[in-house]
Amino acid sequence: MNKLADHDGPILEIDKLSISFFTRLREIPAVMDFSVSVQPGEAVGLVGESGCGKSTVALGVMQDLGKNGRIVGGSIKFKGRDLSEMSTEELRDIRGNEIAMIYQEPMASLNPAMKIGKQLMEVPMIHEGVGADEAYARALEVVTDVRLPDPERMLNSFPHQLSGGQQQRIVIAMALMSKPALLILDEPTTALDVTVEAAVVELVKDLGKKYGTSMLFISHNLGLVLETCDRLCVMYSGEAVERGSIKDVFDEMQHPYTQALFRSIPLPGADKNARPLVAIPGNFPLPHERPPGCNFGPRCDYFEEGRCDAQDILMEAVPGNDRHHTRCLKFQEIDWNAPIALGEQKEKAEIGRTVLKMDNLKKYYEVAANALFGGGEKKVVKANETLSFEAHESETLAIVGESGCGKSTFAKVLMGLETATDGQILLDNRNIEDVPIEERDAKTVGEVQMVFQNPFDTLNPSMTVGRQIIRALEIFGVGDSEAARKQRMLELLDLVKLPRAFADRMPRQLSGGQKQRVGIARAFAGDARIVVADEPVSALDVSVQAAVTDLLMEIQREQKTTLLFISHDLSIVRYLSDRVMVMYLGHVVELGTTEQVFAPPYHPYTEALLSAVPIADTSIEKQHIVLEGDIPSAMNPPPGCPFQTRCRWKSEVPEARCETHVPPVQTLKDGHQVKCHLAEDILARMEPVIKVAAE
Repeated sequence: MNKLADHDGPILEIDKLSISFFTRLREIPAVMDFSVSVQPGEAVGLVGESGCGKSTVALGVMQDLGKNGRIVGGSIKFKGRDLSEMSTEELRDIRGNEIAMIYQEPMASLNPAMKIGKQLMEVPMIHEGVGADEAYARALEVVTDVRLPDPERMLNSFPHQLSGGQQQRIVIAMALMSKPALLILDEPTTALDVTVEAAVVELVKDLGKKYGTSMLFISHNLGLVLETCDRLCVMYSGEAVERGSIKDVFDEMQHPYTQALFRSIPLPGADKNARPLVAIPGNFPLPHERPPGCNFGPRCDYFEEGRCDAQDILMEAVPGNDRHHTRCLKFQEIDWNAPIALGEQKEKAEIGRTVLKMDNLKKYYEVAANALFGGGEKKVVKANETLSFEAHESETLAIVGESGCGKSTFAKVLMGLETATDGQILLDNRNIEDVPIEERDAKTVGEVQMVFQNPFDTLNPSMTVGRQIIRALEIFGVGDSEAARKQRMLELLDLVKLPRAFADRMPRQLSGGQKQRVGIARAFAGDARIVVADEPVSALDVSVQAAVTDLLMEIQREQKTTLLFISHDLSIVRYLSDRVMVMYLGHVVELGTTEQVFAPPYHPYTEALLSAVPIADTSIEKQHIVLEGDIPSAMNPPPGCPFQTRCRWKSEVPEARCETHVPPVQTLKDGHQVKCHLAEDILARMEPVIKVAAE
């Protein structure tokens, strides 16, 4: 089996590609007039919001569009050969051998009933007919390449015995087994924690260099594309709207959508009061309802009637730069350097009295050591370990940490879905740590509400939006008649900026951002004093994120709500929080105002977290810290300091104290708390992680 002959030109050349899906009623164009090329050894980013056609392009390259998808125009050439002209046999040889794809959800690519080693060995045995010994040696080599600990044990494990980050690395190893010429990565890090994401991204870059692989990197995260790619292509509603090098597109953008996208992401320097984010007006068009002329026209600041909607708009080269293209009629007339029309500035809300106080809260779970069969001794999982803090009226307190750090457990105890093992929670000086939700009165339940991560899971699919909000009002005992409740429901829709007509819609008729707004309206139905927002925007597109975070801030200003914002996205945290609490394995490792936490001295874990966050700004320089190893299991935490197994500062502490003693909480200046053994003079020597490069 020989690979396709070496080829001088681009590895992948997509030219004027159009893909449609056919239903009984109509043809739905998913991708139109789309061109992009990937040169040997180059990484090209494909950026856009959900539904813009990025994954459809990838499936077109894999020739895997299902029964009702068809390429209706243009061509996809791989190493100079048109993929649509290849036989099924040839395609099967190329897929997985010359072109490999890594999907968003690692478990979808792994067989749960087969050991990892066997799954990896299959690739060269099937594609290249090599023997078992050689296949095993190669599997061992790639597992070592993707930096997994104890490679032999990994090959002997089943997928469920690995963490999400380890599974994703195995999938990358599998894709690299046959040294493909082209690697397509479809949002490969969405399901991973930031520090794991940083390590995986680093890995993909190194391996790309080592194997000389070309990459097509699909993502909605502009920061990630900046860190991994050489060139990028921005998509909107099925079309490429701008193409060019990272520097061209980030620093000299030539399309209104690219500009609008950058205005809606929280870069360093954005401030919820002085420099609020600017959300893109209107909604993304559905594929069968696209406007005439420019697809972005109805949402564009520079739209000109009779011109922008009069004809199909083609990609044009930007003068003076043959590799920078844009799909905009007016790009040479727009002043791209004009200052942003500022979103209206907001008064900073006065932070009021203490509403919530937690004192040495502990939450332990007892788990059978052998969970499958319930035998053996019990193990204790310490999900929250001596948590103490207070939250005030009108304040946003961000709770930051990676999966398994105990942030959602603490939210459950606060909501009354779980009760505390020890310590106390005071809501307006009333103890609520031992009162489960079924024993709380309607007023207390209404006062502490939650907005969840996934808006799809929290709405009843068979009940109209209005009915779901009225139902919440009934439970909280708001309104003395049906008419009063209906009126209050309409006011709540106004509050979250949804048209009143949406009261009669079913959840399936709403977009993700609109569903999240219904969730927020329902949370405020009982005059909530404290709202726990658990990753409320991580399932939403960038432009919708800006609108939803802005909405939460506005409601907070009006209602003086205390917002506990749980997130792992530090750029959003920096933008909207007043104080930040950083958690690791059940412990609060740092607590302070946003300015204190984002500037040195840091807890060593906070330092690594800040370094791991991708920032979509070419003028930012970051210290590069990649954490070794995975987050330890809460079933079996390390002795002493929970972070000591991954800490790069450990050698600065004498007598291996980190390995034997839980660190004390040190209070630095102005109430900034850090739970660490490092002496104050060492903490003071820390350098800032994020610096704006000198022009």
